[in-house]
Amino acid sequence: MLSWDTPGLWAGVDEAGRGPLAGPVVAAAVILDDLQPIKGLADSKVLSALRREKLYDEIRAKALCCSIAMASVEEIDRLNILQATLLAMQRAVEGLRLKPVKVLVDGNRLPTLSILAEAIVKGDALIPAISAASILAKVHRDRWCEQFHLEYPQYGFAGHKGYGTAEHLAALREHGACPQHRRSFSPVAEVLR
Repeated sequence: MLSWDTPGLWAGVDEAGRGPLAGPVVAAAVILDDLQPIKGLADSKVLSALRREKLYDEIRAKALCCSIAMASVEEIDRLNILQATLLAMQRAVEGLRLKPVKVLVDGNRLPTLSILAEAIVKGDALIPAISAASILAKVHRDRWCEQFHLEYPQYGFAGHKGYGTAEHLAALREHGACPQHRRSFSPVAEVLR
């Protein structure tokens, strides 16, 4: 599985927002600094929103470098969610100021990269750099949803973050789709029929 015999900088990569019915998919790449360890890194899904926010700031302050990238709703609808996710991951890695010797990606698929990479299932719970990437991606996407909520409050994005909750589906039926809804996702497509 993981061979730590490759010396040099390692980056962790993860995404947020594959499942929602609206908004971009966000990916982050993080190279941690071994000399400035960050306590409490874990899969973003098991952390409270407040804890994620605190860790987000600490990661931004202590990591050697990090990069956050997105694939838009238009790209998701054109490519499909998997390909858009891989594109966002590729952009995140390419956005790193420092070039890693190896990239560890959460999941079982790898984006197209010019760097040695390894996919690690449940990596966000196993590898601190992937946990850090998962936190950056989730907080960035949640903040995007809160901003978007100000423009389209009738959908409740600040609460459900774009996921297909009963409240969101009811708002979709009542108001139709907004520009940030993913038209290739069936609950949105059904409303548009």
